[in-house]
Amino acid sequence: MYRDFYPDLSHVKKILVIKLRHLGDVLLTTPLFGSLRQAFPHATIDAYIYQESIPMLEGHPAIRHFLTRNPKKKGWRRWQEELELFYSIRKEGYDLVLNLTEGDRGVIAAWASKAPLRVGFAPKGRWQKARLTHIVKSPHSLRHTVERNLDALRRIGINPQEKSLFFAIAQEDKKRVQELVGKGPFVLIHPASRWRFKCWPVEKMRHLAKKLIERGERVVLTAGVDPAEKEMVEKIGQGLDLLQLAGFLSLKELGAVIAASKLLVTVDSLPLHLASALKKPVVVLFGPTSEITWGPWENLHARVVATSFPCRPCYLDGCGGSKRSECLLSLPFSAVWEKVEPFL
Repeated sequence: MYRDFYPDLSHVKKILVIKLRHLGDVLLTTPLFGSLRQAFPHATIDAYIYQESIPMLEGHPAIRHFLTRNPKKKGWRRWQEELELFYSIRKEGYDLVLNLTEGDRGVIAAWASKAPLRVGFAPKGRWQKARLTHIVKSPHSLRHTVERNLDALRRIGINPQEKSLFFAIAQEDKKRVQELVGKGPFVLIHPASRWRFKCWPVEKMRHLAKKLIERGERVVLTAGVDPAEKEMVEKIGQGLDLLQLAGFLSLKELGAVIAASKLLVTVDSLPLHLASALKKPVVVLFGPTSEITWGPWENLHARVVATSFPCRPCYLDGCGGSKRSECLLSLPFSAVWEKVEPFL
């Protein structure tokens, strides 16, 4: 019935996937790479991502190599790098390009490839749409990001069979983590996000850490290298008998710590997706963002805690842009502990 609606894929031998977004977003594309490998078992598959995102896909058996962009470069060096990159993409001679990124840069890269099949999500401008051969429509309802990524395959007639997240951890990363953390079970708390309006108040996280310690649990605190995140962890752990690893871990080592933990407690940030990939118990606190769109994926050991505010999810940077989210500030300790305690 829809035979003429889908393109002929018999000639596809080289594929490029574009995802110019941050760490968690890139990790949520891993099911798409697995589905591509199943659909095109002999094709070469490359990824165009930010340089910092390589650890999210590194070790994936479907990916041949990475084309990267450093978003921190400024001025003429940035433009020079991008022109050289577009030339490299064109030179590769891709047959199929999947742009999973909204915005101009991914569309321009797809168009620069001159691939006969250029698939992307509906851009806002008319000129962007003209650079794609197949437009993926986005639903108005909430939909998990993994399924939304896979819609790019459905648009060209591929029914995705592989939907599991993938994250590879090298043996040396596991060994270093074991040296840092030692033996024995522990509860991991990752309280921070690069967006502070997604965080639970410090005093409540500190209360959680204290109660876990009183219950006889070993507690480990982690966060990124951002000074604000490290400051938050210092305030939570001040005077408590726990291990602080804020800013000490690579992304692969963070995954190894999560894999070694008995339970992760975190907010809407990268660690929750790592826990889903590793099938680890996790309790996630959600505020202005949606647990339907960004929540745990195919993880039977995951629990979500959120208030029932009618304005959720608003996706604002705090109520009215205030950087403070009432739906998180008012989230009671008892609601979080109710989800945490059964895992202990």
